[in-house]
Amino acid sequence: MIFTELRFIPFLLVVFGVHWLLPGHRSRKVWLLICSYVFYAAWDWRFLSLIWISTLVDYLVGLRLGALPPDDPARRRWLLVSLWANLVLLGTFKYLGFFVESAIALLDWLGIGADPWTLRIVLPVGISFYTFQTLSYSIDIYRGRLEPVRSLLDVALFVGFFPQLVAGPIVRASDFLPQLNRARRLDDVVWRSCILLFLSGFAKKACISDNLSLIVDEFYLHPERYDLLATWIGILAYSAQIYCDFSGYSDMAIASAGILGYTIPLNFDFPYLATNIREFWRRWHVSLSSWLRDYLYIPLGGGKGKPWHRNRSLMLTMLLGGLWHGAAWRFVLWGGLHGAALAAYREYNDRVPARFRGRVPVAVATVATFGSVALLWIPFRATSMADATTVVASAFGQGAGTTSADWRLLVVFAGLAAAHWIASSGKPARALVRAPGWVFAAWVGIAIACISAFSARAVEPFIYFQF
Repeated sequence: MIFTELRFIPFLLVVFGVHWLLPGHRSRKVWLLICSYVFYAAWDWRFLSLIWISTLVDYLVGLRLGALPPDDPARRRWLLVSLWANLVLLGTFKYLGFFVESAIALLDWLGIGADPWTLRIVLPVGISFYTFQTLSYSIDIYRGRLEPVRSLLDVALFVGFFPQLVAGPIVRASDFLPQLNRARRLDDVVWRSCILLFLSGFAKKACISDNLSLIVDEFYLHPERYDLLATWIGILAYSAQIYCDFSGYSDMAIASAGILGYTIPLNFDFPYLATNIREFWRRWHVSLSSWLRDYLYIPLGGGKGKPWHRNRSLMLTMLLGGLWHGAAWRFVLWGGLHGAALAAYREYNDRVPARFRGRVPVAVATVATFGSVALLWIPFRATSMADATTVVASAFGQGAGTTSADWRLLVVFAGLAAAHWIASSGKPARALVRAPGWVFAAWVGIAIACISAFSARAVEPFIYFQF
């Protein structure tokens, strides 16, 4: 079920209405869990079994970890049970076919014949997201940062809570589980903020991302046909599309959880206004960036040790982060390029005195960072490494085609950039939250009318569903 589908709105209203009419805290949690499973089953009910396996394994592992003394070696074995069970499921459904095909290609390159093996495995929606969530539960208990939860219902709702189930944000157990200890109150809901956030996310997804998908899909179908201007329009279009698509989903997820009384974390903080690549990753997909930092980068050594050791930890983290996004070498390349950019920025910070770094105008640094990120999206979106190479070459005027594009799209992108900058101040949102009731109601009506008028005809799946 997609948030911008018409059937989601009545679904959300029914969930909301019954949730707040139910008198007991436990009955509300049972209701939300049932609704969450219905939400996921609307895509394919068979894959609910994977969610149940992850939930049950980590629930039992958590109980065992909590029952053992901190210095008991058996705790490490129980943690490995959680890691093994979750990563085997993720690896089988997401990466098995990729590794088999890569092995066959390598054998062919070495001159060793191998029979092609076709393995058709459907990728369960959201498996990467809820796998990371359940792993955070077991790992935090193992580290002594979280007490195991005795209620299977609470753990199941933490894993399956529908707003963030299929595309994040990746919610930490330490953030969500404590919220289940206290009955939610209707008076705690910040209505205006939730409504504004939901409409903002809906507009970004339905009006911007879905309309831009027509341009992006056409461009990447035959990138060799397009000239320099059209190539850059394609690059900019995808940069806007993926941001509006994913941040739009996150906005609607946070708002949907909010009207039910629950808080899930910020996932995007105007990343295209970052002035360097490190700041970009602190603003983009924040829940994944922080997860990789806490559960992968720091255990690998983090920023400690010699420069080569720090850069090794950084590169491994980003390579695995790229692979998390998709079972293809172009995602690994994308992660590796970001890792190299982060390592280069670290070296720049270490070697260039602060008084010289501070002389770079903010506008220049922002444009340079955005341009770099936009170029790095090319292997992420291209359908093959060959197409990615073609787009990069065309972007720098090498071997570009002859098909052009409407230059007025650049004006549209400028308008989107201006809106991004204005919204980052928070002033428009704060003004609407504080406005008189009739002003707020009028704005909501106008916003809904504009969304209806400018929404794309076809509802596109969220880009991050494939991850």
